Amino acid sequence: MTIKLYCFGESGNSYKAALTLELAELEWEPIFVDFFNGEARSPAYLELNPMGEVPVMIDGDVTLTQSGVMQDYISSKTGKFGGRSAAERRDILRWMFWDNHKMSSQCGTTRFLMNFLPPEKRPAEVIAFLQGRLKAAFKVLDGELANKDWLVGDQPTIADFACCGYLYYPEPFGFDRADWPNIDRWLDGIAALPGWKHPYDLMPGNPSDRAG
Repeated sequence: MTIKLYCFGESGNSYKAALTLELAELEWEPIFVDFFNGEARSPAYLELNPMGEVPVMIDGDVTLTQSGVMQDYISSKTGKFGGRSAAERRDILRWMFWDNHKMSSQCGTTRFLMNFLPPEKRPAEVIAFLQGRLKAAFKVLDGELANKDWLVGDQPTIADFACCGYLYYPEPFGFDRADWPNIDRWLDGIAALPGWKHPYDLMPGNPSDRAG
């Protein structure tokens, strides 16, 4: 049965789930959510996810929200990207929780404020504050990757696919790969995995669709 992922290309959290599905070689299809025209707040969508958030993943009679839960489900279903031991499993969760709290939430908000709001509505002080928090997060991530290829163990895991979720996007939000050589090398390593695709190639929805 084909897994359905309700998503849109600009969503870094959707990308985490989509990338994990793709690299795990599961049969899946993206279902476009017209987020910028309010579909995620529509009554029909709120039936799927009362939180009004994207993504949502449906696999038969299983419906999941929150990208980290989806990644855990995919890993459990396939036996891939979940670490080699219980200790590695805990470390994977540690990095996924860290990413949700310290990095992805700031990446997503900053990128939205800087690129998807009209220029006159972009709050400069809020953006500067968030970029300061992001710089601290990037420093932690870059330091962790100084002497290793993957965040946990000797192979890629869902921790890597969570923490990279926003870092391939071209829109400016305070992240320049040239400033973080270890992150840059790590992103190249993920992109070299069989089946990797850029978010705008993996899911429907692109800022160019709304240009003009």
